[in-house]
Amino acid sequence: MSGTARLSDLATQIGQGPRWAMVRTHFGISAFGVNAYVADEAGGTLISEHDEVGKQAGRHEELYFVGSGHATFTVDGDEIDAPAGTFVFVRDPGVKRKAVAREDGTAVVIAGGRPGEAFTPSPWERNAPALYHFGTREYDKAIEILEGLREETPDDGGVLYNLACAESLSGKREQAIKHLRHAIEVDHTFRELAEKDSDFDPIRDDPGFASAIAGKPDASGAGA
Repeated sequence: MSGTARLSDLATQIGQGPRWAMVRTHFGISAFGVNAYVADEAGGTLISEHDEVGKQAGRHEELYFVGSGHATFTVDGDEIDAPAGTFVFVRDPGVKRKAVAREDGTAVVIAGGRPGEAFTPSPWERNAPALYHFGTREYDKAIEILEGLREETPDDGGVLYNLACAESLSGKREQAIKHLRHAIEVDHTFRELAEKDSDFDPIRDDPGFASAIAGKPDASGAGA
């Protein structure tokens, strides 16, 4: 099935970062990964610093295309000036990369995959349908999707973390703390994310949140 879509219609605000267009999910593409990000203001983060070798990554080669505006990429410590029309290719999945907008409305399209293998979405992208509901503040819908994913893979740290975020935002304190604790047990990198993530502001004053961040045992005795 063919189709068309405008980036302005697909891009959704999720959290405090750039707007995210879930291109692959929208079209049901199974042969390759493709998404896009839009930073509405100059100075905003387009691509958060990351590599493609973590637990939530897909070990993909990645091709970035600046469709509009002007960006600055940093790849393996080297800065790359990238005005509209620029391609930036990162072959090595272990290399750190990030991008910042230099103009309002800068948009970057990203395509990726693992050489010689049939495409498999990165673990983090399993969360995509739920993350859409963060943008619309329909947190109960996000929780429903994430709970289904958690039943399939109980120890997926990304699913647990996003579930905790949605529960925090919807006022489900105990569940949020329980699932955040489990996410951090699975992958300690979620501790640093949670310390700065505004999704946890509603429960940041809860002693259970501080305990989960510190990696202390659950005083209530409840399991994860």
